[in-house]
Amino acid sequence: MSYKRLTPCILIDGGKAVKWFDDRIVVAEDVVALAKHYSDNGADELLVFDLSNSDEDHDESIDLMKRINRVISIPMVAGGNIRRQEDVKKILYAGAKRAMLNLSKPVSIELLEEVSKRFGKERIAVSMNDFDQLFKQQHLIEEYCTEMVFMHRLDLASVENITEIPCVVVTDTMECAEILKILKSSGVKGVSGLFISQQDLNFDEFKHVCVKEGIRMTSFESMMDFSELKLDADGLIPVIVQDYKTNEVLMLAYMNEEAFDHTIKSGRMTYYSRSRQEQWVKGETSGHYQYVKSMIADCDKDTILAKVEQIGAACHTGNRSCFFQQIVGNDFDAKNPLQIFESVYNTIVDRKQNPKEGSYTNYLFDKGIDKILKKVGEEATEIVIAAKNPNPEEIKYEISDFLYHAMVLMVERGVTWEDITNELADR
Repeated sequence: MSYKRLTPCILIDGGKAVKWFDDRIVVAEDVVALAKHYSDNGADELLVFDLSNSDEDHDESIDLMKRINRVISIPMVAGGNIRRQEDVKKILYAGAKRAMLNLSKPVSIELLEEVSKRFGKERIAVSMNDFDQLFKQQHLIEEYCTEMVFMHRLDLASVENITEIPCVVVTDTMECAEILKILKSSGVKGVSGLFISQQDLNFDEFKHVCVKEGIRMTSFESMMDFSELKLDADGLIPVIVQDYKTNEVLMLAYMNEEAFDHTIKSGRMTYYSRSRQEQWVKGETSGHYQYVKSMIADCDKDTILAKVEQIGAACHTGNRSCFFQQIVGNDFDAKNPLQIFESVYNTIVDRKQNPKEGSYTNYLFDKGIDKILKKVGEEATEIVIAAKNPNPEEIKYEISDFLYHAMVLMVERGVTWEDITNELADR
């Protein structure tokens, strides 16, 4: 049996979250805050439906998807109002793991092969609301997408007999028993809809209910039992925590078996406090959660290395890392490329927020987007000219100039290095 996922859905209409496809009662004015709520409270994935009809409203929804992607730590699958390949591109560039095409619309059927070949079938999902669509388009679905989203309740047994592509079922049922029945289906990887999208649903508690029903509910599967680890006299094991992108060491903490199990189940780093003698989820009070990317035991199995996505500061002092007090050695700037880029980027952000007299960066911001774009174009041309010169020093100099001006443009347009690295990683 595969692991199952709880996937709340957000339906965007007029820049707000509404209750259902045929019920446009507003359930949340702040769509981004709602998405963050789901992500922070144990949801495994997020479905976003754009219910707009006009290009203007569609662009507003795309902007909301970008903002959602910046605050969540779970995958996002998004669709709605897709009429052309460019719409799929916008959704994927907004940070969606997959763009979702509605096969009840002829234009989506026409686009499916084209966008799959352009962006890769692993980036494409399809949605449908009747079994007949699956039967008719089975060959297209299996060749050009990797996820299906079924709207409402269907004959799941028939679905399993037709295709092996995993599906998420979006249902309007509020019956817990019906949700459990759907999750038990071998062809279903997740469930969404009104029940799962309740803002007061406790995802951890509901996952416990699912586990008692024999449903495996976690994104992680531990390949090592806690009993295999070597513990100290108090039954604890030290955990070194590292940023998964930069390899920066963030902190050292301890786990007991309960904290270990909760970390595996929830995907959020959970520790045992030796001073308070209680379990604690990192970020529960501060909002500075640590989302698990990997956990590795050392050669003696007496220490765990956890690579995480750190939200905010890891240290209670407000510092990014707990390791900031110099003892010996020289204080130097690490040459990790991403750290350098982030440092320069943050300086540019600071200039924009806190203008400094005589600053060239502030001069660019004051002149506006046209001036910034002109400089980006000029620096790109300088790279071409330098590349014709056999001296590589000129190329390094011009590329550095170009990257600086590109970062000014990024700050002006609200694009972060995380946006860029995520996009490159997805490609």
